[in-house]
Amino acid sequence: MQVHNVNLPITVTGRHVEVTAAMRDYAQKKIEGLHLDYPRIIDAKVILDVQTHHNQQKAEIILHCANHIVIEVDSTTSDIYSAIDESIAKLTRRMRKFKTRMLKSHRPRNGSIKHFEETVYNEEHLVDNDAEHVEPSYVHKEQYKVRPLYPDEALVDAAMSDRNFVVFHNQQTHKLAIMYRRKDGEYGLIEPEFGVNGNGITAT
Repeated sequence: MQVHNVNLPITVTGRHVEVTAAMRDYAQKKIEGLHLDYPRIIDAKVILDVQTHHNQQKAEIILHCANHIVIEVDSTTSDIYSAIDESIAKLTRRMRKFKTRMLKSHRPRNGSIKHFEETVYNEEHLVDNDAEHVEPSYVHKEQYKVRPLYPDEALVDAAMSDRNFVVFHNQQTHKLAIMYRRKDGEYGLIEPEFGVNGNGITAT
């Protein structure tokens, strides 16, 4: 049981605020005090964001763990210390809720982590407009890591993530796959099938 995170690499950075020694020590001690059965934490990142004009103070925590598991949480309150506390509480609840699904053994991995660009499209630009033709455009783009995972690992990763999906390289079928959160709260698995037509290779 991992009851204490000794010498855990923890990075504390700030947005719109200079991180004081007190803030850094508080965040580090909270993470070091996490009592997690599984998975083993490899490193942690804490991002503190203070927006005084909106009276909002946000604490985002990202844990990189063994077995390619990444846990991301964030909380916004009127006090940076309480925001850290809320984020730590979220981490604890997620780990407690899903620890029965966690794998207890190591599995062989095929392939390596790949980086794909994720694009989020603005829905307003996708609506037909008789008066004016508007070219589709995206409002956000970022790099997305495609990791080698087993389906149950991807399920845990999706359940613990703020995203509604996880794209991964399925270690059972050796195919690209998507684990996504359905509207009913359950999870679905998509594995695209690739075929060849006159225009080249397409997913069906």
